[in-house]
Amino acid sequence: PNSLRRTSGRFDTRYVLCERPTVITGGELSLSMLDLVYNPTARTYQAPLQLKSTGGIFIVDDLGRQKEPPQSIVNRWIVPLEESKGILALQSGEKFEVPFDTLVIFSTNFHPNEIFDKAALRRIFFKIKIDGPDQEDYLKIFAMVARKRKMPLDEDTLVYLIKHKYPTIDNIYANYQPIFLVDQMISICEFEGIPYQMSPELIDRAWANMFVKEEKIVH
Repeated sequence: PNSLRRTSGRFDTRYVLCERPTVITGGELSLSMLDLVYNPTARTYQAPLQLKSTGGIFIVDDLGRQKEPPQSIVNRWIVPLEESKGILALQSGEKFEVPFDTLVIFSTNFHPNEIFDKAALRRIFFKIKIDGPDQEDYLKIFAMVARKRKMPLDEDTLVYLIKHKYPTIDNIYANYQPIFLVDQMISICEFEGIPYQMSPELIDRAWANMFVKEEKIVH
């Protein structure tokens, strides 16, 4: 027992500090990525994503943008979600059980009723609606993004953005917009070889790239 304790200012090297895994996938997810992938050259198997996230979190982002229908993806996990175990198959056809001990999070911009049937909704125990920010939170996000990107904040430009641009879209704020606008202004500054800065003129140019007008395209 004494060998497991801290001695001589050092910890037992048999113990390794680790963190719970977090695996994130998005529109590239396919059902084949949830099965063992065999490499005939190395004669090894690549573990599926949900197995790599064992003991941690598995996030399926942008659900509904994958090649397979969302219902098919959820159906793949009906048994694992209920019984906390999954079944994998080898090249030989032999199947074996593995633990399914991971927190699965589905993120989507679609209404759940549009992509899931009632049976699937029953198996997804917790459903959290995340609305867009109000004006106060929006400005906090904008300031946080600007600091992270090393973009100087300009109060007059922010006032122009809030009073002149957002009324054109009924003052609807979204979490992605500060990142988009700041990155657009940074790209313009870098392209034109000028220091990072905010101005109403740059806001106008960044804003124009955030939306696409409904107009005919001349061929």
